[in-house]
Amino acid sequence: MITIRPFQDSDAPALIAVFHRAVHELATRAYGPEQIAVWSELCPTPEQLCEIMNDGRVTFVATNENDEPVGFTDVEADGHIRFLYASPDIAGTGQVQTLYDALETKAMELGIGKLYCEASELAKSFMLKQGFSVVERRDFELRGVPIHNYAVEKRLRPRT
Repeated sequence: MITIRPFQDSDAPALIAVFHRAVHELATRAYGPEQIAVWSELCPTPEQLCEIMNDGRVTFVATNENDEPVGFTDVEADGHIRFLYASPDIAGTGQVQTLYDALETKAMELGIGKLYCEASELAKSFMLKQGFSVVERRDFELRGVPIHNYAVEKRLRPRT
């Protein structure tokens, strides 16, 4: 079972490891080795992650029973989700749902009208189950390597 809490600077090294494990162990289901390599290069350093996660956005970290970070997500004031990464240890267990639910609940409390992100093939499937719609497939190159993701969005109910 996981616990959800806000990001702490001390989480950064473990979350970098979660990012890399998710990309290298889960994304291989939909992306080739060159694509995985260039995607992995996009991972921020621990210092950069601290700066990003402390810039005013809402952050959530999922921790296991040993208080070790196993997933993380965020939402900016405009509804953009930059990160939704989980360790392969919890992927497919329903625990990522708990992490996402915390994010959406907080977004609704804040009156955010729409959530949106750039979703990988695997994330797209998860996001569609959450009620997101695909806006478009985005084909592009990273360091000369063709790769793709999907612009997805979800309208939220207005606050009552």
